[in-house]
Amino acid sequence: MAKPILVAMAAGMGSRYGGLKQIDPITGQGEIIIDFSLYDAMMAGFEDVVFIIKKEIEEDVRARIDEGAGRHLKVTYVFQELCDLPPGYSAPAGRVKPWGTCHAVLAAKDAICGNFAVINADDYYGAGAFSLIYDELAKAKDGAVYDYSMVGYRLANTLTENGHVSRGVCALDESGNLAGVDERKKIMWKGGGVQFADDAEEWHDVSADATVSMNLWGFTPSILAEMQAGFPAFLDAALKTDPLKAEYLLPRKIDELIHAGKAAVKVLPTDERWFGITYKEDKEQVTASVNAMKDKGLYPETLW
Repeated sequence: MAKPILVAMAAGMGSRYGGLKQIDPITGQGEIIIDFSLYDAMMAGFEDVVFIIKKEIEEDVRARIDEGAGRHLKVTYVFQELCDLPPGYSAPAGRVKPWGTCHAVLAAKDAICGNFAVINADDYYGAGAFSLIYDELAKAKDGAVYDYSMVGYRLANTLTENGHVSRGVCALDESGNLAGVDERKKIMWKGGGVQFADDAEEWHDVSADATVSMNLWGFTPSILAEMQAGFPAFLDAALKTDPLKAEYLLPRKIDELIHAGKAAVKVLPTDERWFGITYKEDKEQVTASVNAMKDKGLYPETLW
C-alpha cells in the first residue's frame, strides 16, 4: 500500500481576516502556520504533500514553501479554478469564489494515488493529531463500507476570544464513529460558557466538551469518486438557489454518505489545542502559543 498523502487546502482568502493569511509569518523566523503542520506531518510519517491553491497566488506560496518544507517533503501544487466544473456547466456571471472544500479536493484528484489526509493550510492542528491520522490511514481499507476517519477536537480547545466562528459539532454512535455533523455558523464564548446562535439569532448553550471537526479528515480514494458523482446534483440545486455563494462542502458530503450507509468515519479524539487565525486579533495569540512550544523544546528554534 502506498504511504498516506497529505492534502492541504490553501486556495481561500481570509475575508474576515482581511488578507492572504496562509502565508502571513507568525514567528520571528518567518514561519507560517502551515510550516508547523508540515513539520508535524513529516514527523508523523508523511512524505508527500499536495497543495491546493489558486493560480494567482502560486508564486507567493512557492516562495514560502519550496525553500523550507519543500526541501524535506515532496510537494505538488494543484489549482482550484472557479471554471473547473463538470461538462455542461459553467460559472454564473458574478461568481467570484470557488465551489467549496469538495471542489478543492477534486482539484487534487490526479495527484492522489492512495489514502490521504485533508487539512486547512491556515490552521494549527498539533503533532498528536497528525500521528493519529497517519496511523489510521496506514491501515485504512474499504470493505462493505468506506473506511474513513476524522480527528475530533474538544470544542473549547478550538475557540477564539475575538469573535464567533463556524464549527461542525459532531454526534458519535456507540462505536465511536461519526453519526452526523451539525454545522453551527455562529458559536463563541458567551454568558460564562459556549453558545451558538440559530438562524433566528436566538442563542443556545452547547457543551464545551462537544466533539467538533476541524477539517482534519482521513480518506481512501473512494471519496473522490463520490464527490465527482455528486457534483452535478449539487450544482443543479446551487445554481437555482444561491448561484454566487453556494459551496460543495466536505462535512455535508460525508454526512450524506454516512446516512446512506456507504461510509463509516472513525472519530479519533485528541486533546490537542487547535489554533487558527480567523480574525487579525488572533495572530498575537497564535504567535505566543507557537513560541511557547518552541521554548518547551516541542519545536526547534527554526523549523527548516
